[in-house]
Amino acid sequence: MKKLAIALGATVLAAGLAPTVVFAEEASASTSVEAKKGDMLYSADGKRVGNVYRVNDNGDVQLIYRSKMITIAADTLSEVEGKLTTSLSLADVRAIG
Repeated sequence: MKKLAIALGATVLAAGLAPTVVFAEEASASTSVEAKKGDMLYSADGKRVGNVYRVNDNGDVQLIYRSKMITIAADTLSEVEGKLTTSLSLADVRAIG
């Protein structure tokens, strides 16, 4: 029961902070970003997603996530504090894979 309360509290806290993070990234998304093979991709919540395996002609990046090849759309990519970042949360990335 104690673990459930902690997990629920963390989920509520993370949900409350998510809009702030997204707005901050949208403000900095004006810089054009060119992803390269081998770049580390970070989620909107600052978590490592994985290394870029391939960059498609349209700028979409592909990476292997949980033993599956997934594609992250180029229009979600930006550079935040010098890091290649997607506007998707880690939960959104998990839903893709």
